Amino acid sequence: MESHPIKIQTEFIKLQDLLKFAGAVETGGDAKRIIQESRVSVNGEVCTMRGKKLRPGDRACIDGETELVVT
Repeated sequence: MESHPIKIQTEFIKLQDLLKFAGAVETGGDAKRIIQESRVSVNGEVCTMRGKKLRPGDRACIDGETELVVT
């Protein structure tokens, strides 16, 4: 599994915005689709909420292959 640290300058970042910011998806529509298809997990649990707030230390995983670590 590839792990990529993503540094944010704010208190939190929404899941769909994290996917776009990290370059994992090209558009918000792509982010919405993969989240609704239950392809994204947050801290080990499948998450279908696009607006889920992630804070430093949280991990989002796409298809069990790419892990985005919020720092």
